[in-house]
Amino acid sequence: MGSCIRIMHIDLDAFFVSVEQVDNPSLKGKPVVVGGRPDRRGVVAAASYEARAFGLHAGMPLATASRLCPQAIFIEGSFHKYRQASHRFMEILGEFSPYLEPLGLDEAYLDVTGFESLYGTIEQMAHLIKNQVNDELEICASIGIAGTKVGAKVASDESKPDGLLEIPPGGDAAFLAPLAIGKLPGVGKKTERVLMSLGINTVGRLAQTSLITLKGRFGIFGEVLKRHASGIDERKVIPPAEAKSISRETTFAEDTGDRQKLTATLRYLTERVAAQLRQQGREARCVSIKLRYADFTTITRQQTLTQGTDADKTIFDSGLALLEVALSREKQPVRLIGIGVSRLNEPGRQMNMLDSSGLRLEKLDRAIDDIRKKYGFKAIQTGRTLMLRDIFPPGENGYELNTPGLSR
Repeated sequence: MGSCIRIMHIDLDAFFVSVEQVDNPSLKGKPVVVGGRPDRRGVVAAASYEARAFGLHAGMPLATASRLCPQAIFIEGSFHKYRQASHRFMEILGEFSPYLEPLGLDEAYLDVTGFESLYGTIEQMAHLIKNQVNDELEICASIGIAGTKVGAKVASDESKPDGLLEIPPGGDAAFLAPLAIGKLPGVGKKTERVLMSLGINTVGRLAQTSLITLKGRFGIFGEVLKRHASGIDERKVIPPAEAKSISRETTFAEDTGDRQKLTATLRYLTERVAAQLRQQGREARCVSIKLRYADFTTITRQQTLTQGTDADKTIFDSGLALLEVALSREKQPVRLIGIGVSRLNEPGRQMNMLDSSGLRLEKLDRAIDDIRKKYGFKAIQTGRTLMLRDIFPPGENGYELNTPGLSR
């Protein structure tokens, strides 16, 4: 007889803040906010548990966070550091089970079905994971264990901070039933309000609600809600597929219509995107830009290329053409700018034997990549990006873009 399904959800507690506290132990035990300075526009990316006691939470405007907790310590944040810590975290999890599904930087599902024979019990395995993460990263992890993804996710949330909670086999529905409806994954504030208006305030109530009622209000999503509330979730733990796109974006501290500033930022973001393309040994057939204006209107525009490319110049030229058309049609200042590439594939383009400029640019890009890999991204700059030194403060791995999403 086979083992019953056992799924772990592992979540690093207050991840960005925890990484900062490892770098600067004096921050431990204090209200800390990662996301930027409160006198600049942006939102909270992460808040320590001490800050959360004052009502602070991810997504809250920094100015609001400062009013609620004036004594909080505000930190810009460094995506480079978080990505390094996340990489090691995922490596540790992969050492315990190959059935790993990352969710962002700081959480993942792990299918551990049948691993009792290696670790004694699944709970003992979870303790080993927690201990190794804490020993190597000095960060606490919370773990939920259940027979379904939805059960494991809720269990880890309920165990925070630094907790471990296992739902017995077959007990997902009973565990979920008494919980407030807002604790079920997928139930946001808007859905919660609709459910509460129907008299559904617990997960158990949701499970008992007729499918006709739920589908009438939520369509096919109503069926998903009912199944998950009933502890039924047949989603498998799926290892990550290869990325289908690469993009970078940043939010300006102040809305801007300065074309030189917009062009310089677009060039910088392009260089980041193209460098990652080359690092992965891939080329792109589609370039897109993203603009968010002062009134929060957001547009995307894209262009398909005649052949795949990983060249800074080709990607930037396409992005710049799209940007110029967009700016000519909309005179509002810009709040956010981004560039991305998609339709990725392995290199396979034909070189034009009569035009060696493409080959020279390719060699130049790779030479710059080598210099930056050795000495840091800011070690070499193109003319268009020089003015960014006056816009974004330099960090140890390039400019630190002041953005809620901590874009790099």
